[in-house]
Amino acid sequence: ADGLKIYTTIDMRMQEYAEQAARKQMQTIQQRFNDHWGNTPPWRDRQYNEIPDFIEDIAKKTDTYKYLAKKFPDQPDSVQHYLNTPHNVKVFSYEGPKEMQLSTMDSIRYMVRFMHCGFIAIEPDTRHVKAWVGDVDFDSWKYDKVTAMRQPGSTFKLFVYSEAMNQGFNPCDRRMDSWVGYPDTINGKATIWAPHNANGYFSNLNMPLRSAFAQSINSIAVKLGVEVGIHNVANTAHRMGIESPLHETKSLCLGSSDVSLYELVNSYCTVVNDGKYNMPIMVTRIEDRNGNLVYSSSLHESQAISYRSSYLMLMMLKAGLTERGGTSAALWSYINPVLRYSEFGGKTGTSNNHSDAWFVGVTPRLVAGAWVGGEYRCIHFRTG
Repeated sequence: ADGLKIYTTIDMRMQEYAEQAARKQMQTIQQRFNDHWGNTPPWRDRQYNEIPDFIEDIAKKTDTYKYLAKKFPDQPDSVQHYLNTPHNVKVFSYEGPKEMQLSTMDSIRYMVRFMHCGFIAIEPDTRHVKAWVGDVDFDSWKYDKVTAMRQPGSTFKLFVYSEAMNQGFNPCDRRMDSWVGYPDTINGKATIWAPHNANGYFSNLNMPLRSAFAQSINSIAVKLGVEVGIHNVANTAHRMGIESPLHETKSLCLGSSDVSLYELVNSYCTVVNDGKYNMPIMVTRIEDRNGNLVYSSSLHESQAISYRSSYLMLMMLKAGLTERGGTSAALWSYINPVLRYSEFGGKTGTSNNHSDAWFVGVTPRLVAGAWVGGEYRCIHFRTG
């Protein structure tokens, strides 16, 4: 209304591709999720028992419940009657918005079963954000999943191995994939914490770090993190782009502290950009109605990790596609065979109980990351 011209970094073609890809892939994931659970309620605790009053607790936070509770004070039966009375409601579906006869309680049950996603793509050298998808459908869910805080799982191993490279390690150094327990205290009681691998067993092989990173071996990531220092790993993560507070425990090596997709993808940009950190840029400049410059963006570069470390970490990220058992090998199905020997790399991540699924892919000119999970952490697949 004041005649401002705001210039953004978003590439509308890339944004359209990103939105189309998110919707297409999420529709497939949603069908798998529906088949996986069937008519069984998916809200489960850590022992996979149904969480009692889960839907009821969500309902109490709605405007409808607050209105009814105010209209019928000390009459909980009346509140429950109207909450469970079907009425016309418009809900999300992948075929387009549809009207259904649902009660408030049933509409909550319907909507919380959807899987959600976030996606962001950033140019590593300019740090220009080229595409940003906050969720499957803006009209239905306005909470931005790109800035949401979730456990990054094994995508956080980037910082463990980056700090190792800082301290002189190289991808050919070897560590044993074997069980190890660490003294811990839970609720004041002494106990032992031991990391487990995603496949459920230890190979007891003396593996190169390159293979351990590519196969996402948890035991080696924790051993390495303890060796180089958990505090040093956290500091390196902060220098590379993680802004959220990190709890400096051994489980940090496996991504136990919440971060956002926004800061995680920017941290991977630091590796691709020769170890140099910058903040992402979404607005390049703003002019007033007379063409006077009101704001102009600028880069404030800092060398987060050495050039050597960033180069070696790029080799590690490429190993996720090229090493046998690499967790990013599925990416080849999206890459033109002509480009098979180009600079592609990536890292997968899964949090506890499969509540969060991540992937960050890197190329010399673009870094893109995706997160998939339930709106509530207790809603997830039972297996990987």
